[in-house]
Amino acid sequence: MPRALKTYITNLGFFELAIAAPSMKAALEAWGMNHNAFKQGFAKETDDPRIIAAATAQPGTVLKRAVGSKDEFRTDARLPTSLPNIRPPRIEAPKPKKRVFARPKPDRKAARADIISFEKARARRDKERAAAEAKAEKERAARQRATDAAEDALDKARARHEAALAAIAREQEKLERRTHKERERWETERKKLQAALDKSGR
Repeated sequence: MPRALKTYITNLGFFELAIAAPSMKAALEAWGMNHNAFKQGFAKETDDPRIIAAATAQPGTVLKRAVGSKDEFRTDARLPTSLPNIRPPRIEAPKPKKRVFARPKPDRKAARADIISFEKARARRDKERAAAEAKAEKERAARQRATDAAEDALDKARARHEAALAAIAREQEKLERRTHKERERWETERKKLQAALDKSGR
């Protein structure tokens, strides 16, 4: 029976992506693309039964596999061990439709189930994205608090250091004044004693 979702594929970084979605726009949104990869030839609908089976088993979930491999599409695919030449998916010209005299009626129940599954997956992605953004904001705030605390500690330590230097400078000034007075006192005393010595030696 005809299904409400179609299976689309594209390349992104080191992976090939696949998703069962109701439209190209929905697929682009799930892939996080801001450009029309379908129009540019980097994405297309696939008729590969293996890819369709994997994608429709998890409607709305972005599946991936290492680029250039023949692995099964999955949510936790590993990075490729080698990087082949990557070419955009080939867009084939639409084949002429054969005249069909009788078409099966759409399975509306299955189509509705597919749409519901897709919407649940999209809601889950939105929730995960919001949680990731909240976590990133929390970590940023924690880093900012740590930076503020470190800067505050540095400012306080600098202030203590400058106060200690100022106190040392004051002590040095006092010692220099005492040294100067002691030298003057000694010079006066030395002169008197020297004069007495000179007088006694006559």
